Amino acid sequence: MFPLEQTVLPTAAIPLHIFEPRYRELARVVTARAEPELGTVMIERGREVGGADQRASTGVVARVVRADELPDGQWGILAVATRRIRVEEWLTDDPFPRAMVTDWPDVDADTCRSSIGPGARSPLVDAVARVAAVTKRLDPGRPSVTPDLSGDPALATWQASVAAGLGPFDSMRLLEEPSATRRLADAIEIIREHAELLEALADQAG
Repeated sequence: MFPLEQTVLPTAAIPLHIFEPRYRELARVVTARAEPELGTVMIERGREVGGADQRASTGVVARVVRADELPDGQWGILAVATRRIRVEEWLTDDPFPRAMVTDWPDVDADTCRSSIGPGARSPLVDAVARVAAVTKRLDPGRPSVTPDLSGDPALATWQASVAAGLGPFDSMRLLEEPSATRRLADAIEIIREHAELLEALADQAG
């Protein structure tokens, strides 16, 4: 497990700079596997360095797509979050954080895919486009990119939420939602509110 001070959603890219000795060992163990994966959860309180941190019980599994060990023993890793997990039990942090976890699929993933037509994605696409447009206003030098969302409404929800750059607690609200159908509705609302906040900031900045 690699606790982070952020909420990671499925489909998100996770760049990791690993320098602590215990995480260097984690990197060696993970990258030696045929299917290199690691789990991550948000640190809700405290700091991971030095211990005494409080960790969320919901997180994601991330697949390592690139790993480079540097000459000084540090690591640069790029991973992509693939699926949601629940932490059932934390084990001792020896030699690095470990936990017993179970996959947490949506309770209605199949129903969501079969019952929600392509048109249901339109408000989601529109909300993300608003965020992209106002981000461009706030930072004119930044490329304005609206992601090409999947035709699968459950997957599109994750993609849009990642692209919108939501805060950790809004992201956690979505991550902890058992229903893909409900998450889609919540994501549209949250991303619209995020866009409105950014638009107000852009108006104030002139």
